[in-house]
Amino acid sequence: MNPPVDDDRWIRRFDPRPDAGVRLVCLPHAGGSASFFLPVARAMPPSVDVLCVQYPGRQDRRTEPLLDTVPDLADQVAAALLPWTDRPLAFFGHSLGATLAFEVARRLEREKGLVAAALFASGRRAPSTHRTETVHLRDDDGLIAEMRGLSGTDARLLGDEEILRMILPATRADYRAAETYVYEPGEALRCPLVALVGDDDPKVTVDEAAAWADHTEDRFDLRVFPGGHFYLADHQAAVIKVMTERLTAP
Repeated sequence: MNPPVDDDRWIRRFDPRPDAGVRLVCLPHAGGSASFFLPVARAMPPSVDVLCVQYPGRQDRRTEPLLDTVPDLADQVAAALLPWTDRPLAFFGHSLGATLAFEVARRLEREKGLVAAALFASGRRAPSTHRTETVHLRDDDGLIAEMRGLSGTDARLLGDEEILRMILPATRADYRAAETYVYEPGEALRCPLVALVGDDDPKVTVDEAAAWADHTEDRFDLRVFPGGHFYLADHQAAVIKVMTERLTAP
């Protein structure tokens, strides 16, 4: 298979590793963009090629129609990744991205027989657990308050009214996707699964993260870090170490 062309709307490859044995697909949180994972792309060893997913409605895709359901997003991401399956794919998703990574991995395994090298689910409860959440129904001020409370958005953006109003529609669509997601029971994944969570995360408890164990037939690990929903901002090196060790293990 020829190397994939780096012009797909969905995929950003910030630091190509042409000789890597595995590709790590990174999926952002609600309101996030592919560039959130630029530090990950630069920090991974040469043996791991990082692909960062760019959802529609933000940055260079800001004029495109939004997608506000996990199934629609998962269908599109899975299709966009097919040209990249000349190497095994692993997945890292944070918050909404974790649910989406799970659904993409399910589709590739079920429909294409492609078992992921690993799934790293960060800052998100297991698909089989449920909370009633309605952030996507709040007015703009309520949505902004949520964003400020979770500390996942650059404070400079939150202070710029013009930019803020520009990113709100995409953020609301992402919240709608995350909060209206309904898990459809099915076969567990056949790949190793690692759940990562902050011990003070208001969006997911440690027990809800531990329930990811029910979604794999392979090895499961739970890693708990000090911090809230965006614990990984303070523990980037440790999170990268977890992924590197799993992806480079013999």
